[in-house]
Amino acid sequence: MQFISGYRTKLLEKLPLLLVALGLATPMAPAQAAEKAIDNYPSRPVRIVTPAAPGGTTDFLARLLAAHLSKAWNQQAIVDNRGSASGVNGAQIVQESAPDGYTLLIPYHQHTVNAALIPKLPYHPVNDFTPITQMTAGGLLLVVSPSHPAKTAKDFVQWSKTTKDPINFGSAGIGSGGHLAGELYKLMSGTKGQHIPYKGTGPAAIALISGEYHYNFMGLTGAFGQVRAGKLRAIAVSGPQRIKAAPDVPALAEVLPGFSVVGWYGVVAPAKLPKPLLTKLHAEIASYVKSPEFGKVAENNGSEAVTNSPEEFRQFMLADMKKWSEVVKSAGIKVQ
Repeated sequence: MQFISGYRTKLLEKLPLLLVALGLATPMAPAQAAEKAIDNYPSRPVRIVTPAAPGGTTDFLARLLAAHLSKAWNQQAIVDNRGSASGVNGAQIVQESAPDGYTLLIPYHQHTVNAALIPKLPYHPVNDFTPITQMTAGGLLLVVSPSHPAKTAKDFVQWSKTTKDPINFGSAGIGSGGHLAGELYKLMSGTKGQHIPYKGTGPAAIALISGEYHYNFMGLTGAFGQVRAGKLRAIAVSGPQRIKAAPDVPALAEVLPGFSVVGWYGVVAPAKLPKPLLTKLHAEIASYVKSPEFGKVAENNGSEAVTNSPEEFRQFMLADMKKWSEVVKSAGIKVQ
């Protein structure tokens, strides 16, 4: 009996192997298979969704990242442009994708602003995604026409507080970065001003040059081009401090303490991304963002390369949502 019992025990121990050999059992447990998939990641092309049309900053950064990842992983990374609706379409595609690391999103500052502007946003900008890392941070440039009486940031603040004439400020559209920056300026300086929305940065710049309104917070790259051409005058940058690309231009915070409008870009994945995949993605992307090559590109575009941990990026986006929610509510901004 003892012999039979021992034989039965050995047989039971070898039973899983026998079943596998006969094709009657799965050779690898689900957890083991998942671990192997992560170890082999990426084993197929990775899709990087950019919630903007080709040609803009979001698309540019997505293509830089795609080229780097393709080379680093010896696996193709493909940029998928999904412009329109303030980036909502692209974000929703990623939010609804599997959390397997094969679909990433390049969100930008509009991603968190949308929570305040769009009442029925189909996702939570932070909780429905897995933050990986920020990539860049850069402000806007406060510009006026060359005929404007203000020549410095101090002059501008003084002018906006004392002028008897009605003040108008323009932007690329309702809810745009320039619009929100203008509203924040009004709130913090205690001044008034009527917002005039245009259909894009180009038309807004042309209108300012021709004197249709008084000031605009424009994207750095486009604004500096007009400043160098002598068509606009730079008053201040909107970030908390001066930037390397224009060290002679003061930060508006130097004369209006606490003022800060920072545009940003980053990388997120669908919610519930496995931690080993998050660690792998963060390490590779953060390493690239810290490289001198990427740092130079960011500087040339009026911003700086920025990396943070997934949790730091998460907290950053939550704080950004809260800040702009308060501004939108105070200003009564509504997207038509």
